[in-house]
Amino acid sequence: MKALAETVIDDTLQRIRALVGDKGYITAADAMEPHLVEWRGLWRGQARAVVKPADTAEVAEVVKLCAEAGIPIVPQGGNTSLVGGSVPYEDFDGIILSLARMNRVRAIDRMNYTMTVEAGCVLADLQRIAEENDRFFPLSLAAEGSCMIGGNLSTNAGGVNVLRYGNTRELVLGLEVALPDGTVWEGLRGLRKDNTGYDLKHLFVGAEGTLGIVTAAVLKLFPKPTRRETAMVAISGPDAAIELLARARAASADGVTSFELMPRICFDFVLAHIADTVDPLPQRYDWHVLLELSSTSPEDDGLAEKLQNLLEKAAEDGLVLDAAIAQNQAQANAMWKLRETVSEAQKPEGASIKHDVSVPVSRVPEFLRRADEAVAKAVPGIRVVGFGHVGDGNIHYNLSVPKGGDNQAFLARWEEINEIVHDIVHDMGGSISAEHGLGRLKREEITRYKSQTEMELMRKIKGLIDPKGIMNPGKVL
Repeated sequence: MKALAETVIDDTLQRIRALVGDKGYITAADAMEPHLVEWRGLWRGQARAVVKPADTAEVAEVVKLCAEAGIPIVPQGGNTSLVGGSVPYEDFDGIILSLARMNRVRAIDRMNYTMTVEAGCVLADLQRIAEENDRFFPLSLAAEGSCMIGGNLSTNAGGVNVLRYGNTRELVLGLEVALPDGTVWEGLRGLRKDNTGYDLKHLFVGAEGTLGIVTAAVLKLFPKPTRRETAMVAISGPDAAIELLARARAASADGVTSFELMPRICFDFVLAHIADTVDPLPQRYDWHVLLELSSTSPEDDGLAEKLQNLLEKAAEDGLVLDAAIAQNQAQANAMWKLRETVSEAQKPEGASIKHDVSVPVSRVPEFLRRADEAVAKAVPGIRVVGFGHVGDGNIHYNLSVPKGGDNQAFLARWEEINEIVHDIVHDMGGSISAEHGLGRLKREEITRYKSQTEMELMRKIKGLIDPKGIMNPGKVL
């Protein structure tokens, strides 16, 4: 029976190869390697082949053939997942289906403020194309030079502009999806209003490829900002950050694009390990906020003056200790480099246990106090690198091994430390995954925090849409 099954699988794989051609079918070890390894090196899986269809019809036919033969599929975009969602397991017996060849922008409707794109489009390319059409696509994150929009949609990616524009879920109007039986749901509608039953696209956004394969999407565009004002602000602490955020939103007519919290340790790591970085402030401070305001007004609406007045008043009230306002784009880029390279700068400092959590914005300071105290008690000398999108309550609560500590001994306490942090997050009504998803990293842990009713609903949806369980098996559920 096993031999018969292998014959069926081999025959199916040959049919897939004939369908996509040699350009779309990879079995050579060196060419497969980038698709098998999680980018941080935490996991390395295996697969029978990497299949790269050229269009939606080929995706659908590949999925249909796999469904008939019972061959599991791991959908993959740029393979930048931070939770192991885009790589196969070590004992995986199926194929990786890469969307990399599907990278066309199908249409741009400037007056509807939309563009229709294929799943393999690199995020930075979409930002550029929108700008070339005098429009703005606001999704922006550290991996934008290699991540693909299909993966962004499948993980409901966040990034630095969520405060003003929302997560990826808020940036999509329609989807095209290859379902687990090989049929295609054609939902590429560019409508802001469509009240005709269940909003099916939201099933697939954030599902991490477990319900189907996103092949194309209609994305929202926005007016292109004409001015940006960026400042690195030293503050008295996290409580001051929350107050400053509220004031900034009011003073700028809700024009706050980004509001990133950074403790001193972020600066110390980046300045020590990242070339061409400099502290824009003349002395050391314990806490900082990277604040950016933007405007789409064709005329000068006094944005710079608004920022200056905001910071001066906050300084008078003791919230702001010092501030550097970027005088040009180069200075703004230098400030952003300090923020965007924090994770990279952590690597030379040794092992780290990372958390992507969210709590209500108003409770971020409380979370930091409680979590800092709890992890310091558990691991004396632990170095807390808690930074990120405080404007939407999302903190990347990364913990570095104590100075001179044993990396392996520290990582061996991963589950213990996770439980400490995540229990606090849950107690505060937060989420243990704000923007990275569950993948395989948090698949089991989520069952501790979601109710039995929620988990059962998710399993029912998965069972109904993917009854054979071939779509990204072992992820999320």
